[in-house]
Amino acid sequence: MSEITIQTNSSEPEKIPSVQISKINSSEPEELEELCFFAGTTTIIVGANGTGKTRLAAYVEKQLGEKAHRIAAHRALALNPNVPKIPEEHANIKLKILGGVNIGNSDYSKINYGQRNTYRSRDESATHLLNDFDALLQCLFAQQCNLSVEEHKKQLQGKEIKVSKTHFDKLKEVWEILLPRRKLRITADNIQVSITGDENPNYYSASEMSDGERAIFYILGQVLCANENTVLIFDEPELHIHQSIIANLWDKIEELRPDCAFLVITHDIAFASNRIAEKYVIRDYCHNSQWDIAKVPESNFDEQTITMILGSRKPILFVEGTSSSLDMALYRACYPEWTIIPRESCSAVIHAVSSMKKLLNDMPLLRLQCAGIVDKDGKYEHNITALKKDNIFTLPVAEIENIFALTDIAKEILKLEEYQGQDLENKLSDFQTQMIKFITGNSSKDKLDKLAIKIVRRRIDYRLKKVDLSSSHNAAELKNQLSEEIKNINIDQDILDITNEINSYSKNNELNGLLTIYENKGIFPEIGVRLRGNNKKDDFEKWLCRVLNNKDNKLVEVIRQKLPKIEIQS
Repeated sequence: MSEITIQTNSSEPEKIPSVQISKINSSEPEELEELCFFAGTTTIIVGANGTGKTRLAAYVEKQLGEKAHRIAAHRALALNPNVPKIPEEHANIKLKILGGVNIGNSDYSKINYGQRNTYRSRDESATHLLNDFDALLQCLFAQQCNLSVEEHKKQLQGKEIKVSKTHFDKLKEVWEILLPRRKLRITADNIQVSITGDENPNYYSASEMSDGERAIFYILGQVLCANENTVLIFDEPELHIHQSIIANLWDKIEELRPDCAFLVITHDIAFASNRIAEKYVIRDYCHNSQWDIAKVPESNFDEQTITMILGSRKPILFVEGTSSSLDMALYRACYPEWTIIPRESCSAVIHAVSSMKKLLNDMPLLRLQCAGIVDKDGKYEHNITALKKDNIFTLPVAEIENIFALTDIAKEILKLEEYQGQDLENKLSDFQTQMIKFITGNSSKDKLDKLAIKIVRRRIDYRLKKVDLSSSHNAAELKNQLSEEIKNINIDQDILDITNEINSYSKNNELNGLLTIYENKGIFPEIGVRLRGNNKKDDFEKWLCRVLNNKDNKLVEVIRQKLPKIEIQS
């Protein structure tokens, strides 16, 4: 067993007991990660499948005893409004300790929290299917009944009554806000549902609710029935609940129980990143109750990215593009052993790799590797070499879209279109000729000049961005240093060199060479038209994404051969 202690501080009533978690291979006290809980605050732990999230939830529950109430991920959601009505004291024990288990006529007074794991989860707290919805409903009905009877007695005695909302009242109010198209009708012994807005409501049994509706009902009920000043532990609360609702649900939960602390264990990165909370990431679990867990630190990354990084078991590869782009489909197919994180531009990729290295220096236990891939666009060989030293690799073409026009890759696309033999060779040759004409404008001087100027302009821009003026201490030094840098730029020679390079590629029918320097995303639709007859860019892109997601073809293998080879460190 790992060394875990529970700390309390009676001088601070707003603080709920904290738990210290032993890290994997830890032996020193400073290697413990302390989870502190305060009323009205939320702690979120994110982790991938298999990292021991549920086991951690069960472990924290066990350590906190009666100060914790866990809403398990493995839960049955059968809602039966016709449950037998039992005393509220018995219903609470049945829900919070017995986990819905019926004990017949046994003495409830002999049941205590030390027996919770045995009764509630059969000593298998991480895997047992919790079936306590009936017990939850019995708690809600009993609380409603007792409160109503108490206020009725006061009324009969002529005492002043301050009408209180039952748990059911609060649940109904929040449930209907979250699901505005549905309305609950709760009586002393039944729960029904109708569609909002119907002139003549047709009520149906709550047992016929959808999975999402029952899940929201269940979670709200558990929250309302929990003991005061406890830690409410939610294991994957997003199950069955639509992404558009989960954030609002959580706002309401925090409003309902300001006396409680909340521990949320999830693999929903979007949910985690959008909440104000203490955040941790689990990367691994050891069967002697130790976890590879770390607090999410402050960094230059947005929270969603940092949570994704810390939760990854794979090395991190930053690439240009967006999460919805063809770039992602290509990189995921060709680098399956990496976690791909898109950054919109070359400079953003460079910055991300630099920030990641700093993060790894601050958190050496992460044991992660990071790298980046950027377009070649306008970079000189010495720029490419310098980037590689920083583990940032450069594509063999000016822009990622160009890669689909490379000879070997275009040939594989044509094969998928069922070209073969001489027909394949003829079609490929025609494709290359047409693409060279598209790029060079049939070698018209005007288009070649514009192309050369665009390339040189990009190189100048890239070069000036790399100029280091930090050694300048006054205006004169700054001006002189910048002037020297500009003097070293020979625009006429650069344009002449690029023009000669373009002419040479064009004359020798070297499409692959042109693709290393040609920068125009307008080339992608042309590739689609020439190879597949797709007149719409979106059609070609969707087709490519489908093909890239299907690993049973040679296209992915050929593309992978053209991309930078990045070794994963053992």
